[in-house]
Amino acid sequence: MLCLFDLDGTLIDSEHGITACVKHALARLDVPAPAHEELRRWIGPPLRHSFAPLLDHDAERIEAAVAYYHERFDAHGWREHEIYPGIEALIGRLRRAGHRLAVVTSKPHRHAAPIVEHLPFGAAFERLYGPHPGSAHSEKAAMIAEALADFGADPADAVMIGDRHFDIEGAVANRVRGLGVLWGFGDRAELEQAGAHAIAVTPDELATLLEVSTPAA
Repeated sequence: MLCLFDLDGTLIDSEHGITACVKHALARLDVPAPAHEELRRWIGPPLRHSFAPLLDHDAERIEAAVAYYHERFDAHGWREHEIYPGIEALIGRLRRAGHRLAVVTSKPHRHAAPIVEHLPFGAAFERLYGPHPGSAHSEKAAMIAEALADFGADPADAVMIGDRHFDIEGAVANRVRGLGVLWGFGDRAELEQAGAHAIAVTPDELATLLEVSTPAA
């Protein structure tokens, strides 16, 4: 089976790095940052989409904000994350079971690549799909389609795993099973509304959904 994983909110908890970079960008533009709970909702959508309402949809200011965000992310933000408990073991089990793995993320490829490379299980992922830095869209559906073509995978033999509706909607658009996870930044209602095939509360539950047997203790 081809297992496509979202990055932020699925493999890693990147909340601190992302929100700190957003605050940095807004401070450079003298714009007050939203409350913490609002900032958490910035994890997943494209940056330009989230910056736009705060910057009066001014294209020039939006581009400046994205540049300031990248300024801090390149220096510090890419290191500011934690691997969710149970994820490393899950990835190992999937590999041993013969599944093929790839990352499909809304994070620009050049930002996601060093993160994935430095994960202790990063080598398990054969490919990484991320949008061009200049893109205003996350393009999850397009990236999933590209992955299916690259791997020569039938949609019936692939899954997209993620914590936000963007992941599930991209899966549905490609007739791929979308598996939602609840340890990230979305919630059950969001994932169900998007059309999730199933939802896992823990990595162990996800392993069960992927029909990976737990090794004997």
